Amino acid sequence: MIRRFERLPIRGKLLALVLLPLAVVLPLLGVILLVWANLAFDNLLITKVRADLAVAHGYFERVLGEVGASAATVADSNALHLALARPDRESLVPLLRRFKAREGLDFVNLRAPDGTLLVTDHAPAADGAARAPPLRAAAEGARRAGIAVLAPHEFAALAPALQARVAVPLVPTRNAAPTARTQEDRAMVVLAGAPVVAPDGRLLAHVQAGVLLNRNLPFIDHINAIVYPEGSLPFGSRGTATLFLDDVRISTNVRLFGAEAGHRAIGTRVSQTVRDAVLGRGHTWLDRAFVVSDWYVSGYLPLADGAGQRVGMLYVGYLEQPFMLLKYGVLAAIGLIFFAVMVGAALVSLRAARSIFGPIERMAQTMQRVQGGALEARVGPLASSDEVGALAAHLDRLLDAIAAQTQALQRWNAELDAKVAERTRELAAAQRQLVRSEKLAAVGQLTASIAHEVNNPIAVIQGNLDLARELMGPQAAQRVRAELKLVDEQVERMRLIVTQLLQFARPAEYAGYIAEVDTGQVLHDSLVLVAHLLSRTRIERVLDFAATRRPQINRNELQQVIVNLLVNAIQAMPEGGTLRLATRDNAEGGVDIVVADTGPGLDAALLAELFQPFVTHKKDGTGLGLWISRSIVERYGGDIRAANRSDGVRGAEFTVVLRGEAAGA
Repeated sequence: MIRRFERLPIRGKLLALVLLPLAVVLPLLGVILLVWANLAFDNLLITKVRADLAVAHGYFERVLGEVGASAATVADSNALHLALARPDRESLVPLLRRFKAREGLDFVNLRAPDGTLLVTDHAPAADGAARAPPLRAAAEGARRAGIAVLAPHEFAALAPALQARVAVPLVPTRNAAPTARTQEDRAMVVLAGAPVVAPDGRLLAHVQAGVLLNRNLPFIDHINAIVYPEGSLPFGSRGTATLFLDDVRISTNVRLFGAEAGHRAIGTRVSQTVRDAVLGRGHTWLDRAFVVSDWYVSGYLPLADGAGQRVGMLYVGYLEQPFMLLKYGVLAAIGLIFFAVMVGAALVSLRAARSIFGPIERMAQTMQRVQGGALEARVGPLASSDEVGALAAHLDRLLDAIAAQTQALQRWNAELDAKVAERTRELAAAQRQLVRSEKLAAVGQLTASIAHEVNNPIAVIQGNLDLARELMGPQAAQRVRAELKLVDEQVERMRLIVTQLLQFARPAEYAGYIAEVDTGQVLHDSLVLVAHLLSRTRIERVLDFAATRRPQINRNELQQVIVNLLVNAIQAMPEGGTLRLATRDNAEGGVDIVVADTGPGLDAALLAELFQPFVTHKKDGTGLGLWISRSIVERYGGDIRAANRSDGVRGAEFTVVLRGEAAGA
């Protein structure tokens, strides 16, 4: 047979070498690829649902942590400690209601140190209320949250207003385990407890808070939105999420079928196979499963209560049918591709004579692509080593050399453009610095002149004030002592302002004068200075002084900055509004001071030039206030930032950022 093959012409040898792999090897590879693709696709679906279940479980754990943190927040609140000091329990009810609304809880109750129920958010408990055994671990333990399943009377004592959500009638479900029950009347709750400890270490009570999971549709819809956001599942598939109490769906977005199509499948049950695997053996189910009316790629995770008993399941999954159609379509396409390859290869083999013209055609096509702009086009290696093959290799080497030269030119051009852009930025920065220096020089000359002219009237005022105090005598002076003291303080403040103006003119002569300041006290003192402006308006003040640090800065200069911001905020609200003053510790180790109003806010054009000198939109403004204020704060390493409020309220917000240690300290 070998000799017969050797006697064949070249054409026969080529056809034999080409058609044998096409007729035997390629179909075998196609079958192997189809089997592998089928298994890989199924594994991909399982991998996705595993990741989806991990995301859902992570959010569920986050909810447990948030409920635990809410219980700890209530237990640590000063208002609760003050209310516990009073003898009547009635005052605790509205307080617990406020905590419940603020923390987004379904119920909050207070228990005695021995676990006896004292007060709930709806009413004080009856005297001698017994401890509920399922609640004891959460009530007596440390600050933590867990899942608890409560009997009807136990949950009724905590949240009677939510009783309507607890009962879930059972719906006959295909493949579910047999049961004689007709209704699930237990409540699954996220339950958290935290001890209320007095300053001397005594245990005063236990705070117990929780969220009801029965028919908690916003909770399960939020899980579904996190795991399967809009557009995350292709091909018309849809994602679902469910929370089970035992094997009963108590919260789900799975829909019913038949006459009640469109309603949520609350009350339906999981199949017995899944129930035995997840609740019986504690396994995580990652496989296809029949859910109510259709097959889904599903993930079921067992949920345990505080005692470690499996009491329910968390489920996520997505409709299997669209992916199955896709899989079969892909497998069919692979088969068709292999068949087409076989037919095409056979046709090419039968027309082997064209191989003589092939290299020449490839060279011509390559040149056309290069002319069209595809500089990376190449003929590539050829099977033949004759003159045509050598010519093709020479053409590829020539194109490589041209491409290398072109890339070098493009690289040099890019470097030149980058250098030009860098020099342009440097020139722009130098020009801005020059303009700023010129403005600073002009303002320095102006402020020095103003300071010189204002010093004389200040001296006259102070002299006449002292003379008036002497002429009035001690008794008359005592009656107006507060007014005279305020005048003295304002004269002194005028001196300080003149000194600060001189400081802008000759900053090198005015270094120092820094000390740790109480920002809250500075804000209180500043409000006194603008009290005459506030008295003529209908402006409500909201104070939130949360800062604990004491930044280093000149106190009078900081007060000047705050007064300037307060005056601007008051002028922005001529018809009245809300003035919010807040302090908080910042990430730079210092303090942020926030002055916010409910005025018209700041437009984009004003924000761009807000801190420039002589820029103002007021009829009687000088345009120096914000510029001077920012310069003062920058001298101590801080900054002033302006923006429109981001909390949904219209108005402007100025933030004074102070460092923990002043730059000049």
